[in-house]
Amino acid sequence: MPRTARVIVPNMPHHIVQRGHNRKAVFIEACDYQYYLDNLKEWKQELGIKVYSYCLMTNHIHLIVEPADEELVVSELMKRLAGRQTRRVNRLEKRSGSLWEGRFKISPIDRDNYLLQCCRYVELNPVKARIVESPEEYTWSSYAARIGSTSAPWLDDDPAYLGLSPIKTIREARYKLFVSTKDDSSSAMIRAAIARNQLTGSPLFVNEIEPRTGLRIEARGRGRPKK
Repeated sequence: MPRTARVIVPNMPHHIVQRGHNRKAVFIEACDYQYYLDNLKEWKQELGIKVYSYCLMTNHIHLIVEPADEELVVSELMKRLAGRQTRRVNRLEKRSGSLWEGRFKISPIDRDNYLLQCCRYVELNPVKARIVESPEEYTWSSYAARIGSTSAPWLDDDPAYLGLSPIKTIREARYKLFVSTKDDSSSAMIRAAIARNQLTGSPLFVNEIEPRTGLRIEARGRGRPKK
């Protein structure tokens, strides 16, 4: 079966998913999660990538990142993160072989209409998996930092999030309210887009991206996000 071409666009947010090999656990103990985050902090700075949101689940990860002018840095980031985590786990468990699926999934996001929805989708993963009742209870996601419950100065504030209010405390409260609505109207589209390496956005967004990438993007989103 032919692989779906991945579309990566400079200066645009992207939703990334990478799963453990055969859906097996990647993170077992707290130190495993922390090691991944420490490497994410290091490499995002070195490669000039913004990280807006993340969630580390037992057997997969979600990231929302934005590369600057060079799209190749995204693949480099994922290669370095996967490589370090694999070497660590193999050393600790005295094993060899791949820790991750061969290729990560990626979906460029329509910033104006879907970026906040994608962040909410990512940060609600532990709730949907019934690991916690509230996303704030989950240690290994960006949610607590985005509502001001914890501090994560290495995280970047995306324009959609900043647009909620110029005042930090109000912005955090509005984001908390936004996530608490648990609006599922865009979840199916977000899931389908990331599964197929397609764009998360409307047909107008596809029309905007095609000339920028020089690629023909066959699958086009339907409708528009609910207000």
